[in-house]
Amino acid sequence: MQFTIQTRDTAAAELKPVFDRVQKAYGFIPNLYGIFANSPLALHTYLGVLDLIDKHSALTPQEQQLAMLAISAENGCDYCVAAHSAVAAMVKAPAEDIQAIRDNTLPPTPKHAALVRFARSTVAARGFTPAEDIEAFFAAGYAQRHVLDVLTIAALKTLSNYTNHLAHTPVDAAFGGQR
Repeated sequence: MQFTIQTRDTAAAELKPVFDRVQKAYGFIPNLYGIFANSPLALHTYLGVLDLIDKHSALTPQEQQLAMLAISAENGCDYCVAAHSAVAAMVKAPAEDIQAIRDNTLPPTPKHAALVRFARSTVAARGFTPAEDIEAFFAAGYAQRHVLDVLTIAALKTLSNYTNHLAHTPVDAAFGGQR
């Protein structure tokens, strides 16, 4: 199936202000958002949850991006791996941590390693996370709130990762160097 990448000009009229906000925030409209625009529900849900994560997560912006990157890599989503590699660098996550996730190894930063291990393990086990991964997560200084924040990020990434799998979303030029 071929998905249409909507633009500001082709999207439903109700989405034009959304596209304007995204354009202002990113300087362009990511192809994923153009795909999501085929369903106002999908676009509003994704952006709404992303905004809630930004405003209410106990995870730092770096931790949020590393979790998003780890989950996207675990789900095999090339588009989101490229996008979150770029955004993680923008929020100053350690380059060696980003590369480790991309290489399917654990980051050298111990706390980030526990986060990535927990995120990957939770996704791979479909929520039946092995006890040792949960214990390592808590031992690294995370709490129950962080568990639920990672699960919320996993829900968000499921929406985007699966959309990209189905739509074969082309990686934006802005993220292309991260492929």
